[in-house]
Amino acid sequence: MNGEGVIHRPVLLEEVVRLLEPKPGMVVVDATVGGGGHAAALLRQVCPGGFLLGIDRDPQAAELAERALVRAGFTRGRHFDIEVRRFSSVDEALARRRISGVDRVLADLGVSSMHLDVAERGFSLKREGPLDMRMDPTDPSLPTAADIVNEASEEELTRIFRDFGEERWARRIARAIVRRRQERPITSTTELREVVAAAIPRKHWPPTIDPATRVFQALRIAVNAELEELDLFLAKLPTILKPSGRAAVISFHSLEDRRVKQVFRELSRECTCPPEWPICRCERKAKWRLITGKPVTASEEEIQMNPRSRSAKLRVVERLA
Repeated sequence: MNGEGVIHRPVLLEEVVRLLEPKPGMVVVDATVGGGGHAAALLRQVCPGGFLLGIDRDPQAAELAERALVRAGFTRGRHFDIEVRRFSSVDEALARRRISGVDRVLADLGVSSMHLDVAERGFSLKREGPLDMRMDPTDPSLPTAADIVNEASEEELTRIFRDFGEERWARRIARAIVRRRQERPITSTTELREVVAAAIPRKHWPPTIDPATRVFQALRIAVNAELEELDLFLAKLPTILKPSGRAAVISFHSLEDRRVKQVFRELSRECTCPPEWPICRCERKAKWRLITGKPVTASEEEIQMNPRSRSAKLRVVERLA
């Protein structure tokens, strides 16, 4: 299944366009192009004369994005290009095209509707499918979620669920998984969900989310090395963004948002003197400016139309001229 019938709703679309302020002639990178919704809106603002490079590690998403942009009236090669690669290597994609710097960068983290709604991808709690969870299912270097669930030690599973899912019952869940897999391998999403739900005391099930949500999140992050990828991407922003350029990141859980917040704040810091010094001696001048002091979140209207936008947080930073 290729995800063609899945409805893609770009999160915080109006806010992204408003805060990035794209203008005609600009060069834009959509580092997680997904279904192409954000990319199309940004292209409408930078054309004529502008160009957008879309990146996605998922070949299916890249194909869908290209179709969406062509349907929107844009021409590949003239208005945009799409490349299948990890967004942590965005600098390499730009170097291949001899683009020395860009004006705007967007990264919409996490999984798309295509991943969650296509059972065969193995991300969904609601649809039975194989325990895969690879963003790029053709990448042989990535372990599947089934590999981790059935081969990792109890200690390693505990660490994954605790560190990547912030799961209170990480050790109990890991122990339950090890017991179950001794009988037979855990191979489907529904099997894993049942094991996790049974390991958490019923009175401690979260009131608003499935009890296995945090475990599924943790496995997805571990499979795709998502936090490492994000750290690499954020570290490269100063090397790819032009003066007066802006970068926007949409995150969907605290592990991501915490990293984005820390990097953006560090970039925009002026004084680096120890806090106990009464006056500044470093005389450092800020080279970046926070556009969003606090993260921008979805309106109630958007949440009603797209419940997955509830946890989205948008942060924007600008490199000063």
